[in-house]
Amino acid sequence: MRFSVDAHAIGRHQTGNEVYVRNLLSGFAALDKESEFFAYYSAVDAPGGIPERFHARRVSSNPFVRLGAHLGHRVRQDRPDLLHVQYTAPLHCAAPVVATVHDVSFLERPEYFPPAQAMQLRWTVKRTVARAAWVVTVSEFSRRCIENAYGPLEGRISVIPNGGSTLYRPMAREVAAAWVARRMNVQAPFLLTVGDLQRRKNQIGLIEAFADLVRTHPELPHHLVLAGKDTWHSAAVHQAAARSGAGERIRFTGLVTDEELRHLYGACDLFVFPSFYEGFGLPILEAMGCGRAVACSNTSAMPEVANAAGILFDPHSKEEMARALLDLLLNPELRMRMERLGLKRAAQFTWERTARQTLDVYYRVAGARRERARAKREKSLPV
Repeated sequence: MRFSVDAHAIGRHQTGNEVYVRNLLSGFAALDKESEFFAYYSAVDAPGGIPERFHARRVSSNPFVRLGAHLGHRVRQDRPDLLHVQYTAPLHCAAPVVATVHDVSFLERPEYFPPAQAMQLRWTVKRTVARAAWVVTVSEFSRRCIENAYGPLEGRISVIPNGGSTLYRPMAREVAAAWVARRMNVQAPFLLTVGDLQRRKNQIGLIEAFADLVRTHPELPHHLVLAGKDTWHSAAVHQAAARSGAGERIRFTGLVTDEELRHLYGACDLFVFPSFYEGFGLPILEAMGCGRAVACSNTSAMPEVANAAGILFDPHSKEEMARALLDLLLNPELRMRMERLGLKRAAQFTWERTARQTLDVYYRVAGARRERARAKREKSLPV
């Protein structure tokens, strides 16, 4: 079999999308030694994230050029049995498309996006889902939302959860704290949240809850660390920190490397994920894999991922958020119990399983295509 993957997210700091495709490619390389793989990248440094035996093909970083011409041209050249994309397929594609749609937040919460981006996604994802041979999504929540938006996709949709990377594993808190103090000038003890600075991630709500917490409990020594790159919404988040009254205890790290993130997880006293909307919520698993207690929103897919291993709160209520944080900070027994539950929960999600189940979809789609081609050839033979 010959499989191709749109890997343009690699090297472009596209957070969850990049983590997803990197881990799929690594999993494919380990699990399938027989098939031929093509990876279409756009960032100059992307080949470092592509397994050696893959055929790495460069495509434009301009989405209009990539989707309008380059991807379709590469597929015609390489003649794979399918093309796997995230969200958006090329305008013209000679191979069946497998499309991963992580969520449809651009439909359900368009206010979280720049207007032009939301409008573009509304059109391109609708077209991609309609034409896809198979749709993959990462949670039952997202499956329901996708089918509510585009109609039933019976027989051509699979829920394949994300995995938890083996990079995120327990380490001694003291060791991690010394590392981030030395390398990043981040001082323990602290609470950690991870995600691009954008409205959907609700960092402003967390900042307000944290400010209330330290105002009512000045004995708490904790800082709040926000790890994630700036976006169009960043100024509002920084302004919220400045006017919170707790600005001296709030630290923005900017974009962090995997190694920095691993040590931040390891050094924090607890991890907070206050997002309004997630199709999955990968940082929840990462923090749990590092052995840290998690408090997260009770909306969208996050309860599905955290299950009983997370303390849930209403992200629209800073009072409820602050109570959840306080419960974990003041109750070491509860915090340790959630850490143990989190480790067990994280172990249930592996990228190997994600890659294996995705390969099953590939073989189903590619096999059906080859069977159709065989039947067409037989039909054309003279009787």
